[in-house]
Amino acid sequence: MKKVGITGQSGFIGTHFYNQLGLMPDIVRIPFCDSYFEEDASMDEFVHSCDVIIHLAAMNRNQDADLLYHTNIGLVQKLIASLQRTSSKPHVIFSSSIQEELDNVYGKSKREGRLLLEQWSQQSGSFFTSMLIPNVFGPFGKPFYNSVVATFCHLLATGGEPEIHVDSEIKLIYIDDLFREFYKAISGEIQTTGYRVPFNLKLKVSEILGMLRIFKEFYLEKGIIPVLDSSYKVNLFNTFRSYIDSKTFFPVKLTQHSDTRGAFVEVVRLGVGGQVSFSTTKPGITRGNHYHTRKIERFAVIRGKAVIQLRRIGESRILEFLLDGESPSFVDMPVWHTHNITNVGKDDLYTIFWINEWYDPDDPDTYFEKV
Repeated sequence: MKKVGITGQSGFIGTHFYNQLGLMPDIVRIPFCDSYFEEDASMDEFVHSCDVIIHLAAMNRNQDADLLYHTNIGLVQKLIASLQRTSSKPHVIFSSSIQEELDNVYGKSKREGRLLLEQWSQQSGSFFTSMLIPNVFGPFGKPFYNSVVATFCHLLATGGEPEIHVDSEIKLIYIDDLFREFYKAISGEIQTTGYRVPFNLKLKVSEILGMLRIFKEFYLEKGIIPVLDSSYKVNLFNTFRSYIDSKTFFPVKLTQHSDTRGAFVEVVRLGVGGQVSFSTTKPGITRGNHYHTRKIERFAVIRGKAVIQLRRIGESRILEFLLDGESPSFVDMPVWHTHNITNVGKDDLYTIFWINEWYDPDDPDTYFEKV
């Protein structure tokens, strides 16, 4: 078992990495708080407890160039000072950037921070890896800070209007794919001080915005799951969905057509395949209490009364939705949100489930955690 800690654990990449490490059977996570940088005793305890430290903590953007530069260098220096005080020799993995090669303050701070850690590694005889990463996108990124994808998703999901200032081509990697590269470094598969993390997507800004506009039109305005004929489109769609305010958007009412024969309800319009299931649930029984990291899933209640609960992994806030088959409706499950459904009525609950992948017992993407 390797004990792994992440500086910058509360950030966009850090949160994903911390959650992903929690799924690894060979990893013990050592929690980190940003305040440790100002508390030598806490920082020393953290450093001394780790076999591996992933140094993510950094300022990405700031109008004050000097503040950005000195903040990033200062964080590296504080980490090194703690390593030296405790005589610790963990494997340090440094999150650098392809911007090292550009003439900007952020790239300069990353390059010089890497050189400081390389010097510490040589002097201490410890293992050091630096990862030069491309632009990263994924759910829950901070708009106007982490990436243009985050900014566009936020604006489109909240009624804003994105603008393209420079229609450049961007090299991108999805957050889950980036984690797999870092996990290789943790496992010792990557042993270099300047590993260039491969991008797996290259798109112009206008192409990204075009796809996101389609997602908004189809999903938010028409209630249609769009055509998702590649893994990167699924990743981009899940990223877009993470910016929708679930509390106000769900449950979505379905149109019910009734006549003397009974009722007809269309549950889902699909531009993608998957698996449709049907269940009955006895009164008082709860199903679910699990989450997915990539799957798109819909719960549609067509008879009976149910409460659906959602909670984002790592957070305590629970969203609750009351659905009644008298007025059929659905809730879609965001990635990285554990969820369940409980029959709160007196009769059997009838639910239709749709998910965009067939169930694969060798790769179920289903992780159990109570809401």
